[in-house]
Amino acid sequence: MSDLSGKTTLVVGASRGLGRGIAGAIADVGSPVIALSRSDHLPARSDIRTEVADAADAATAKRLLDRYEPAAVVLVAGAGPLIRPLHEQTWETFSVNWHADVQIAFHWLREALLRPLSPGSRVVVVSSGAALAGSPLSGGYAGAKATQRLMTAYARDEAERAGLGITFTAVLPRLTPLTALGRPAVQAYAARAGVPEEEYVRELGEPLTPEGAGAAVAELLTADAATVAPAYLLSAAGLRQLP
Repeated sequence: MSDLSGKTTLVVGASRGLGRGIAGAIADVGSPVIALSRSDHLPARSDIRTEVADAADAATAKRLLDRYEPAAVVLVAGAGPLIRPLHEQTWETFSVNWHADVQIAFHWLREALLRPLSPGSRVVVVSSGAALAGSPLSGGYAGAKATQRLMTAYARDEAERAGLGITFTAVLPRLTPLTALGRPAVQAYAARAGVPEEEYVRELGEPLTPEGAGAAVAELLTADAATVAPAYLLSAAGLRQLP
């Protein structure tokens, strides 16, 4: 087990949804949290310090990693996709997650390797279950999330090749109606299937909560690094290692 007590964790995208739940859970295990968001709607807790900045700005990653020297970094930030089928997208709406989610992951993974973070550090990239299942009403979202997973694996390989002692892993949460990102997607897919939203939600199974996501990420950050896999699917039942 790895003790996070007194060691700083930087959560990128902590103002709402899963990011907010993750920031709170990590603070609960004793890690001072730096919560980054583009807005100031961040958790009001004495053990969570806020930073308002654009996570997609290359300079932000370098500046904050240099300032806080975190023992762990969790990347949750990204854009909400336009919920429409392929032929109703424009290239600009289709590619929004490439310019946000993928760019954010690129800058932060790159800086974690270049700096590099201290040996024993952990980096968790929160991707999406859409990377496995696809997402036909979300433009390029699923492809962007799959690329985040690939980039995390590339960073893990580079860290191992250089003997940096940094653990990189991707977490792919399943669709949940309990976040501002997931709710409109659930509504749209229920309408597409021609079933009431309540029925569609029941078919999805027990929904993942922000608190559940937070507990799962905290579990990863405190696990023995040798046991942490490159990628996990995350549902209300917890983490399941992906092949």
